[in-house]
Amino acid sequence: MKRVLITGAAGFLGSHLSDRFIKEGYYVIGMDNLVTGDLKNIEHLRSLPQFEFIHHDVSNHIDVSGELDYILHFASPASPIDYLKIPIQTLKVGSLGTHNCLGLAKAKGARILVASTSEVYGDPLVHPQTEDYWGHVNPIGPRGVYDEAKRFQEAITMAYHRYHGIETRIVRIFNTYGPRMRLNDGRVLPAFIGQALRGEDLTVFGDGSQTRSFCYVDDLIEGIYRLLMSDYAEPVNIGNPGEITIKQFGEEIIKLTGTKQQLILKPLPQDDPKQRRPDITRAQQILGWEPQISREEGLKRTYEYFKTLPEEELYKAANYRFGTPYEQGSHTISK
Repeated sequence: MKRVLITGAAGFLGSHLSDRFIKEGYYVIGMDNLVTGDLKNIEHLRSLPQFEFIHHDVSNHIDVSGELDYILHFASPASPIDYLKIPIQTLKVGSLGTHNCLGLAKAKGARILVASTSEVYGDPLVHPQTEDYWGHVNPIGPRGVYDEAKRFQEAITMAYHRYHGIETRIVRIFNTYGPRMRLNDGRVLPAFIGQALRGEDLTVFGDGSQTRSFCYVDDLIEGIYRLLMSDYAEPVNIGNPGEITIKQFGEEIIKLTGTKQQLILKPLPQDDPKQRRPDITRAQQILGWEPQISREEGLKRTYEYFKTLPEEELYKAANYRFGTPYEQGSHTISK
């Protein structure tokens, strides 16, 4: 049985990756410090003999016993509400954490895939974004802690590939959605659906003309799996090129939820990208991949998931103390 280490395994994408590799017959070692991850996302896996969970921060030294065939480094805050509240931890997991994962890959002779992001393109001046575009990033702006952590991650990954001959893969992930997203993570889709379920007006930042391209999680996981199994070391965009304005997206959510809320405009945050759409030519040509699930179908599945959450989940807000999240509900605060 081949063995794979997935960092950030209790997070949104990490938990879906764990599911996929269990399904493919792998022994999965999930690692997470639970700062933004949630054990509920992998509760269904923890009783399986082919799954093991290690509570650990990859920014510290990593020691995994036995052989490893693959490492997937997905540990990182991934939404503005997270990386703006814990900026140092965000920088550390992208730099020290990636360094530790690459060192482990070198020691084990494992192939490693690192999760980069469309944020490496910043507020892009090229549209749609191709992998050979170098980006337009403010390194000292509030979002720079995430953007530059991922850009450094890519640089050190390629350095290990070129200098040490490590088998590396880099996926640049565009906006992704689906079950197990946190309602309180600050990203537009869970924010809109959460507001709709609470009967609140939907908050649109800016005038709503900025664009995003949303990929359903199952499509993304398929693309990541194909990239890992390929022989291609350069970065690859994985995302859905179907572009929509935030205003249009809000209107879709109102229609989906059958609610009567209005769209409320608020100032656009600093360095927020005005447009975002992946050029997936490389993924199509090299991986034979393109998204299969329509936004209409993906949103329906995601909304059905959010409707199953207990009511108290609708009112939680994430807070952080010394790198540890505390979920504050309407009545209690618990670690």
